[in-house]
Amino acid sequence: MEIVDIINKKKYGKALTEKEINFVVENYTTGSIPDYQMAAFLMAVYFQGMNDDESTSLAMAMRDSGDVINLDDIDGVKVDKHSTGGVGDKVSLVLAPLVAHLGAKLAKMSGRGLGHTGGTIDKLESIPGFNVVLGMEDFKQQVRDIGCSIVGQSGDIAPADKKIYALRDVTGTVDSIPLIASSIMSKKLASGADAIVLDVKVGSGAFMKTKADAIKLSKLMVEIGKKSGKKVTAILTSMEEPLGHKIGNSLEVYESIETLEGKGPKDLTEVVSVITGHLLFAAQITESYDLGYELAKKTLLDGSALYKFYEFVEAQGGDVDFIKHKENLLGDTKQHIVRATQKGYLEKIDALSFGIAGMKLGAGRMHKDEKIDLFVGLDLHKKIGDTVEIGEPIVTLYHHDKGLEDAIELINQSYVVGPKKRTTKLIEETI
Repeated sequence: MEIVDIINKKKYGKALTEKEINFVVENYTTGSIPDYQMAAFLMAVYFQGMNDDESTSLAMAMRDSGDVINLDDIDGVKVDKHSTGGVGDKVSLVLAPLVAHLGAKLAKMSGRGLGHTGGTIDKLESIPGFNVVLGMEDFKQQVRDIGCSIVGQSGDIAPADKKIYALRDVTGTVDSIPLIASSIMSKKLASGADAIVLDVKVGSGAFMKTKADAIKLSKLMVEIGKKSGKKVTAILTSMEEPLGHKIGNSLEVYESIETLEGKGPKDLTEVVSVITGHLLFAAQITESYDLGYELAKKTLLDGSALYKFYEFVEAQGGDVDFIKHKENLLGDTKQHIVRATQKGYLEKIDALSFGIAGMKLGAGRMHKDEKIDLFVGLDLHKKIGDTVEIGEPIVTLYHHDKGLEDAIELINQSYVVGPKKRTTKLIEETI
């Protein structure tokens, strides 16, 4: 078998066999196939696409390039969720203790933030002492004991995907739906869960800008999951505006605690309830999604899962006393308020620009090794459809001077107050 023959086959739009795809992934990972030939292969896939079987074979080959976690020694159905990334997306921080409190087992590996999207691991590290690195047996034992654990992704999970993604990033082949789907699913399939809910963000603050592309990606990921023997559901959630009110690492932990207290934003509460409903049904804890959703919503609103968050934080070395006084999470940051200059309704928020504004303040990183400021960010006082009076606060910026002027300029260009009362559809579709 020769790589040039496989490149030519895909170049002319022919379907590749599982054996051919395994050959490409294995030999590129070991260095036998050079970057220039792999780049040609990726570009052929970019233009010709892949069918469901090819995409599944690619996901499985990348999964099998490293460690595949076996969670069979944990009783019950193991669940997980994955978000394609957005602004203010702190769903995992609320969902993990909630599903554990309700009897499911969530064993989750998460990543760090890059660009305008935040990372769950960075957010958890704003809690003093929180340990995101656990040995595999400790990770599994914690799931057995308290029902949930969230750790950083191991370098041994899907190393082929890591290498291929780095090449896609510099060859203009990132935005290929088969390549995106295979990349995401290779890591999810390696993580050992039985049931997975994919939270596919769509809109200005998301990687998928259009509903049509988000549906296409979702259907492919669900199909890969099915072919791999997993229960997979995808929900399309709007990212036309940030999720919740707070953007930034410690600020998002603060809002997560508020939500677990029963005082969270409506949109965050709704998205967490929907995902949890699907996971509880998949884990056979409820007899239907609707019953799971109602149970999740009721539990969030009555605040009874908050203790599980404290238990989760304590189990991973975090300072529970620190977060029980959640005002500690606001740190010693300075505050600057951006106020409305006209009256009307908030018609538009550019979620991407708000995410970039947070990054300018230091809440995000442009490069994976860049140091971030865990205590800076934004607090939105208005959501789309809210009434606005002249002089009312639109957003408070928590800052340490860095990037403040740039962030203010971005914010002022990124929201619209006008005469129309708009509404947004939070859950676009379920697949």
